[in-house]
Formats: sequence, C-alpha cells, structure tokens
Amino acid sequence: MHLIVTLIIGGVIGWLASIIMKTNAQMGILANILVGVVGSVLGMWLAGVLGIAVGGSLGSFLVSLVGAMVLIAIARAVGLFRPRVA
Repeated sequence: MHLIVTLIIGGVIGWLASIIMKTNAQMGILANILVGVVGSVLGMWLAGVLGIAVGGSLGSFLVSLVGAMVLIAIARAVGLFRPRVA
C-alpha cells in the first residue's frame, strides 16, 4: 500500500513540477512518476546538505516539489528536454 501511495504522490509532484518548468507536453505519466519520486529523494538530500529541517507534510511536499524541479533543470541542462518553440 505504501508503494502505491508513493507512486501516486510522486506522480502528482512530477506533474506539478513539469507544469512549473514548462516540460509537461514532453513528459508522460511514467516520466512524471519517475521525476516526482527521484526528485523527492533529491530534494530531501539537498535539504539535509543545506541544513534545512523539513517538518510536516506540507514542508515535505514543498521540498519534494523543489527537488523535482531541480531534477528537471538538470535534465534540461544535459539535453533530455528541449525548450518548445512556439
């Protein structure tokens, strides 16, 4: 059950991060889940390195969202996502 909840919340976080970073059209549901879960781990690790204490569900959600956004920025810098030209 915990795995299912993790995947659902990871998908929501990845989806929100992709909307904020304007890569939503380039990502599918599996990419959103992957970015959300890995970005959450990255965000929690970065918060620990920076000495930021994360408390509560809202704090964890926000740190996870920032981590997913950082992951998308790294993927964009490496060339996995190309900016869309309108």
